[in-house]
Amino acid sequence: MSDAHLTERSLDGSREPVELTEEPIQLSTRDSGGDPDERSSGWSRRRKIGWTAALVVGLAGAGVLGVAGWRVAQQKDTQLTSPDRVVGLTRDDSERAKSTADYLRSGLAANIELDRSFGTVYRDPADEKRSVLIFGGTTLLWQPERDLDTLFRLMSDETGAVNGLRELPAGDLGGVLKCGSTSGEGGDFAVCGWADHGSVVMAMFPGRSVSDAGGLLRNLRDGMQTRG
Repeated sequence: MSDAHLTERSLDGSREPVELTEEPIQLSTRDSGGDPDERSSGWSRRRKIGWTAALVVGLAGAGVLGVAGWRVAQQKDTQLTSPDRVVGLTRDDSERAKSTADYLRSGLAANIELDRSFGTVYRDPADEKRSVLIFGGTTLLWQPERDLDTLFRLMSDETGAVNGLRELPAGDLGGVLKCGSTSGEGGDFAVCGWADHGSVVMAMFPGRSVSDAGGLLRNLRDGMQTRG
C-alpha cells in the first residue's frame, strides 16, 4: 500500500479532470414541459380559472346577502291593527275577552322583546264557539322562523303539545306561516302563527281544522297587517 497521502496521488492519466464551472448542473435530461413562455401562460390560465371561480362564488354569496337584506328592508317596518270587523269576524270588546287577550299578549311579550304588542278576540257571528284568539306584535326579527318555532314550544308548555305542526302558504306578505293542533277544555283546537322580519303573531282557533285555521289566519293577516 502506498504511503502517499491521497491529495498527493497523481490522477489517472487516462481520464481528463472534471472542470467545475459556474453554470447550473442539469440533474435531469427530461423535457421540462416546453417553451418557458408556454409554461408561464399555463400557470396564468390556472390562476385565471381560480380567480374566476372565486369571483363567481363571491358574487353568489353577495347575491344571497343582497336578497336577504332586501327582504329585511321590505318587511321590517310593519304595523298591526285590530279592526272592528275583518273577514266576517267581529271584535269582542267585552271585559272577559279583553282580559283573555291581554293575558295572552303579556305571555308573548314576556318571551320575545316587542316594540308593540296586541291581543284581540274575534267572534264568529255564525258560531259563538268558534271565536278566534289572536295576539302578537311588531319588532325587527332576524330569524322569523326560529322565533315562531320558539313560540310554538312555549305554547306547548302552556296548553300541552302542539301536534302535527306544519308549514302552510304564507300568502303575498311572505314570511312563514305554520299550524298545528292541541287540546283544551273544549276539545282539540288549531293553533297557527306567522312571522316575518317585522312581526310575529299567534292565534287559537277552537272548532276549526288546521287547514281551515291556516286559511283564516292568512286572511286575517291581510286585513290586519300593513307595511310602511
